[in-house]
Amino acid sequence: MSTEHDDARPVTIYTVAERAGVSIATVSRVLSGSTPASALTRKRVLRAVEDLEYVPLRAGRTVDVPSHQTHGLVLPGLRGPYYSELLSGFESTAARDGQSVVVVVCDASKDAEASVRKMLGRIDGIVIANDTISDTMVRQIVRTTPTVLVARDAIEGCDAVQVENFISSAELTRHLLEHGRKRLVFVGDPDTSHDVSERYRGFQHALTRGRGAEVAGPIRVQYEETSGQQVMEGLREADAAGAAVDGLVCANDELALATMVLLSREGRRVPDDITVVGFDDIMTSRYLAPGLTTVQQPMRELGRWAAIRLHERIGGRRFDVHPQVLPTRMVVRGSCGCDWDQASVAGA
Repeated sequence: MSTEHDDARPVTIYTVAERAGVSIATVSRVLSGSTPASALTRKRVLRAVEDLEYVPLRAGRTVDVPSHQTHGLVLPGLRGPYYSELLSGFESTAARDGQSVVVVVCDASKDAEASVRKMLGRIDGIVIANDTISDTMVRQIVRTTPTVLVARDAIEGCDAVQVENFISSAELTRHLLEHGRKRLVFVGDPDTSHDVSERYRGFQHALTRGRGAEVAGPIRVQYEETSGQQVMEGLREADAAGAAVDGLVCANDELALATMVLLSREGRRVPDDITVVGFDDIMTSRYLAPGLTTVQQPMRELGRWAAIRLHERIGGRRFDVHPQVLPTRMVVRGSCGCDWDQASVAGA
């Protein structure tokens, strides 16, 4: 099986077949879903597709698909690195297939579901990220429009692309326990997000198995830096109750970094007095002192794979619909209590 590719040579279905060690007919079957393929074969083909960043050409798809050549993307917002990276990965992959992208941003200032309904007549397929619209509406959309879900619970009839949250969050929590921390608190509201609910579940799983660790309820706040003040209020309440917190497992890096700054202003040292960890590995995480221990997730790849799976759905694949879970990894810096050299930040 070939493992190299000449960057000067266009990536085609033949390139994918060569990399995967299968026939072009097999690649076509896997990508179109016209007939079942073994799990091993599908894995080899999809790995080759990912490695080569291959996107199937529209000309090879069924002739009766809609001709808008436009994909819809529904996001809860565009602020911050998470959604900008997701959008970048999605848009660049769609563009390689000659597709334009219509984005609906759902916020408090608009009727999200009305905006999505208005968009449906202008697109071939739709990607719905996070809990932007109700499951009831998603089930309605699936009846007429190829649909892919991102970072939300799977729904029958849709493809879903997610990142791994549970294992990495449990690993973060165990890491703090190994540093001798006994009273950890999760920061974020698990009821408002698929990803955060999985992170909280991983946190609980590790805590209930940690010797001598105390299990407390989460500090329920929104996942943005302005929530840092609420986190501080929660810590003061714990102090007043005689249950001082010695470690924070934050739902994302924005919360973690904002809280670290506020802790410093109050004279609390991180990690000496309290440890703080996050999730996302945004760029700022490595430049604050101490650097933030966190979990790196492939945000751009999340968008890219959402576009690829949507191409497949528009092309007619209806079976083998299952959540695709992208791996994450813990990144250890100094906020957890580990030794960390800020001079090595470029490679952190």
